[in-house]
Amino acid sequence: MVKARSIPMNPPHRIAPSLLSADFARLGEEVRAIEAASADWVHFDVMDNHYVPALTVGPLVCRALRPHTRLPIDVHLMVRPVDALIVEFAEAGANSISFHPEASDHVDRSLQLIRDRGCWAGLAFNPATPLHWLDHQMHRLDLILLMSVNPGFGGQRFLGSTLAKLAQVRARIDAHQRNDGGAIVLQVDGGIRVDNIAEVARAGADCFVAGSSVFGEPDTDGGYRGVIGRMRAALSRGFVEPA
Repeated sequence: MVKARSIPMNPPHRIAPSLLSADFARLGEEVRAIEAASADWVHFDVMDNHYVPALTVGPLVCRALRPHTRLPIDVHLMVRPVDALIVEFAEAGANSISFHPEASDHVDRSLQLIRDRGCWAGLAFNPATPLHWLDHQMHRLDLILLMSVNPGFGGQRFLGSTLAKLAQVRARIDAHQRNDGGAIVLQVDGGIRVDNIAEVARAGADCFVAGSSVFGEPDTDGGYRGVIGRMRAALSRGFVEPA
């Protein structure tokens, strides 16, 4: 198991397949398969049917999957309230935990709760959520997650307006680091595919959550290893491939 606070900041780009699009009847196999396919993180979407209109999985499933992979487990909480689940997911083996600021009664306290349990702490932003939540929290963050779809369901198309928001957050991160702040990963989630991942990277993202574009890949086209390899190739070439 990867120690939570020692997740490496490199490589410069990370691909984090989202289990939301995996086969839930064989999640252990799916996690082992994406690790074998050279994924960097496992993205674990938690929805409560209150904050978002869907219900997924909880800390018991995270605990059950932890022995199946050495990859960091990246938990995205789409729930309200957040503090009790922060504790449960940290104990279940999560390495990073992100939550939506409007879902917490006290953002500063929730971030510190994550860090006190040895996990990376992150804030997640819906497409319409303003960035002012970052004004006083950068020093507590290891990760910022921008949703490029409205959360709740997989398979949605990437919202082009996210590119400008990514650039704004990248500018904030760069300014924070120029002032001797710590490194912060900029993650994007929603509609990431081979044909847009390079454009999203150019806007400032360095971690890419991909669900249906990975788990929906047919075996005849190289499977998970094939699509992850094509994403890495697009990133290395630095331009958008044709669909």
